[in-house]
Amino acid sequence: MKLITGLHHVTAITGDTQENIDFYTGVLGLRLIKKTVNFEYSDVYHFYFGDEFGTPGTIMTTFPYGKGLANGRHGKGMLNTTAFSVSMDAMDYWLNRFDEFNIPYKQPQERFSGEAFIYLEDFDGLGLELVFNNKDERKGYDNGFIPKDNAIKGLHHVEIWLNDYTRTAALLTTQMDHKIISESSNRIRLGTEDIPGKYVDLLTMPDSLKGLAGRGTVHHVAFATPNAQTQLEMTEKLNRFGLEHTEVKDRKYFTSVYFKEPGGVLFEIATSGPGFDVDEELASLGEDLMLPEQFEEKREHLIDILPKINYPTEKF
Repeated sequence: MKLITGLHHVTAITGDTQENIDFYTGVLGLRLIKKTVNFEYSDVYHFYFGDEFGTPGTIMTTFPYGKGLANGRHGKGMLNTTAFSVSMDAMDYWLNRFDEFNIPYKQPQERFSGEAFIYLEDFDGLGLELVFNNKDERKGYDNGFIPKDNAIKGLHHVEIWLNDYTRTAALLTTQMDHKIISESSNRIRLGTEDIPGKYVDLLTMPDSLKGLAGRGTVHHVAFATPNAQTQLEMTEKLNRFGLEHTEVKDRKYFTSVYFKEPGGVLFEIATSGPGFDVDEELASLGEDLMLPEQFEEKREHLIDILPKINYPTEKF
């Protein structure tokens, strides 16, 4: 059994709460699968977006701190682009959709064989891509307004800029079950399998400025591990590799261990369960504010101070 099976989720620092909901559910058509709070700072929401079930490898999560938060800066030592996977036949649909919603984007480009992509940014400047391919057999969320054949299927890859990707690549390939999938001039693609949702792209960018955390940047990337036992085995490997990590943290829907990879990006090892339906019915995921036990006594206070949001809809 592999200790790491692919990507689990990406977590970003964002701004306005309603704009965050509008973009990921209204424009991209993802499902809001959980409305909770930051488990380290309960005065801020933590939103989870994904497919119908919140399947690991489909999940984008955000901490919307508000418009007053200073902007971050893309650069080396950061995960700068989160890529979503869609069908190759869906390109015209998404180009028209971005035009409809006045979302700026770069013209389609090709990267590796059988793969085209569009770069865009969300309302906070977070770097995103749609990657058009025929490798992904996952079913996207049928939200009722984006034709299911055009729906986002899940994460495709994450893109990390580094001064030199050698040590990060060594960590991923020798300790985290990744192998080399593809290479180009300054880019190496690693993956646990050659399937969307399993990839990490490392770029050598020595001339880039160092990235700065803030609004519109990624906080961390989580890798999926099957269960608590494989998570423990993974932490033992990190110990032998000489990387410090946190204790196991209970995130209610999974458990997590965090550590900095050699290039400075925060990595997480997250279990694939118990899942997002432990406290809500599948049909009503994301509708109510769900809190961990330690914050239940603050529920009325949190409901009072957290921004009011409209339930996600295409028309906003």
